[in-house]
Amino acid sequence: MPILEVEHINKSFGATKVLDDISFSLERGKALAIIGSSGSGKTTLLRCLNFLETPNGGRILVNGETLFDAADHAAKSDAEIRKRRLHFGMVFQSFNLFPQYTALENVMLASLLLAKGRPDYKRNKRAIHEEIEGHAIELLSRMSLEGRMSHYPHQLSGGQQQRVAIARALALHPDILCFDEPTSALDPELTGEVLRVIRSLAEQHTTMIIVTHEMAFARDVADHVLFMDGGVIVEQGAPAELFENTQNERTKAFLSRFSQNS
Repeated sequence: MPILEVEHINKSFGATKVLDDISFSLERGKALAIIGSSGSGKTTLLRCLNFLETPNGGRILVNGETLFDAADHAAKSDAEIRKRRLHFGMVFQSFNLFPQYTALENVMLASLLLAKGRPDYKRNKRAIHEEIEGHAIELLSRMSLEGRMSHYPHQLSGGQQQRVAIARALALHPDILCFDEPTSALDPELTGEVLRVIRSLAEQHTTMIIVTHEMAFARDVADHVLFMDGGVIVEQGAPAELFENTQNERTKAFLSRFSQNS
């Protein structure tokens, strides 16, 4: 059974249809790359998966459990939506770190907020805090940020901030890690830092969805690639199929523009 099943997702903003009948699945431990020009619906799709936007139609299932069904009109509480988001770890283009917290505090924050809802929190507050802190230190160490844990975001480079954001996304043990163009705000040297981290996660069989303009990286790291244009999936397949033997003229045109600009 796939870990993620997306069935016939539609999303409109007013009269503008942004996603049109999007369906795909993702196996556990695999990396899915989503490519396409700006405005093709890639980011909106990720935001729908993470419940930052509500689709107008379709279903989203994780581990066979229906997280969203447009046919179910019952109102969902904020608490229910927050619970569903726990299945997805989100890494944004612009890091979205809290400036008033250190790198370590940014990674710990969500876990601490959730822990306060545990019935044993007051009784075991110190032990719970130490456990969360230990996990955050481990994640930041995996990101090669051992000496930066007490630094605030403004004291970190863009690549370091994005690595903190990746550690934060991993902190709650999500089923699926989602990257929304994680290198678009970085210069080439810092881009390499972040791509090395994502490549390492792929080698560890982390289940990932990566929206990216880094075509060579997508071809190298992804197990499956979707090409989106105009809010639809135009073509999909294994990287070798899509990049080297594409059948669709729109895909060919996009990849040709990429080759000219690279």
